[in-house]
Amino acid sequence: MSSSRPLVLVVEDERPIRTFLRATLESHAFRVAEVATGAEALAHAVADAPDVVILDLGLPDMDGVDVIGRLREWSQAPIVVLSARGAEQDKVDALDRGADDYLTKPFGVKELMARIRVALRNRARQASTAEEDTTFGVGDLAVDFAKRRVSLSGDLVHLTPIEYRLLTTLARHAGKVLTHRFLLREVWGPDHSDDARYVRVFVAQLRRKIEPDPSRPRYVLTEQGVGYRLVDE
Repeated sequence: MSSSRPLVLVVEDERPIRTFLRATLESHAFRVAEVATGAEALAHAVADAPDVVILDLGLPDMDGVDVIGRLREWSQAPIVVLSARGAEQDKVDALDRGADDYLTKPFGVKELMARIRVALRNRARQASTAEEDTTFGVGDLAVDFAKRRVSLSGDLVHLTPIEYRLLTTLARHAGKVLTHRFLLREVWGPDHSDDARYVRVFVAQLRRKIEPDPSRPRYVLTEQGVGYRLVDE
């Protein structure tokens, strides 16, 4: 098997799900390592340096959210949570600790593969040393980080400084769900980290300027009770 294929570390204590994920991922040209506990996940992450981690939260030896926190002490590998926990707070906790995405069981294979591809692209974008000289584009929306310009169908869009910081934060993490708390820290600073009203107000303003139909957003999508995602494809 070619080592050029991305390696996915599957952390899941239920053997039938691990078997299903292995078959699915290998059919999409991924290599797979699978473990059943948080301790094994941390050990394999050190030894194998996976390109992506698929993580269940309900592990027998430790909570998956704690595994995310431990991994994020040193690893920037994308983490896609795949869990039966569907409560909003569970999603917020996992994403705030550093997960890149969150899927609730049962899940669709096409959606899982799409989330993995987006997570890989997002991490590659962040790792690019030339990020400040590049542009981000999706549909008719384009962001030029170097020139600090935003355009829609080629026409310049005038944004306030906060609207611009909000959009560029979303763009640099395109495809990833960003929690209200993360956006507040990045855009407004730590003093506003507990007031989601700022985010909702400015997302609404931003949508009025960049969305063809703000009532049916195409670019900035709401993850109900969790945060927002800028589409990446």
